[in-house]
Amino acid sequence: MEKQEPSAAALSAFEGLGAELAAAGVVMGKMFGASSLMLNKKALACLNGDKVVFKLGRDTAEHARALDLPGAVLFDPSGMKRPFKDWVEVPFSSNEEWPAFAEAALQFVAGE
Repeated sequence: MEKQEPSAAALSAFEGLGAELAAAGVVMGKMFGASSLMLNKKALACLNGDKVVFKLGRDTAEHARALDLPGAVLFDPSGMKRPFKDWVEVPFSSNEEWPAFAEAALQFVAGE
């Protein structure tokens, strides 16, 4: 994955997600070399530039809702048209949606 540096606003919003989910056992970690939110050593979200990638589960309503947002795409860390089907990359322009997707990702990962 090509490392993209986040803006200060995106980094702050992402760190806020981590703080909101800390009581549920979520900690900051690394995935693909990027800042990530982890539950029991499993990633549920990571910061990729000014986008957050959420593990929502391909057949969930949250996954479909995320993909309906402008600029949202399936996460393809290799850039070789082999996306991770459970993961959706949501741009900063939809950051008001990030907390709901973070909660959905937490529930998805906790249920795996």
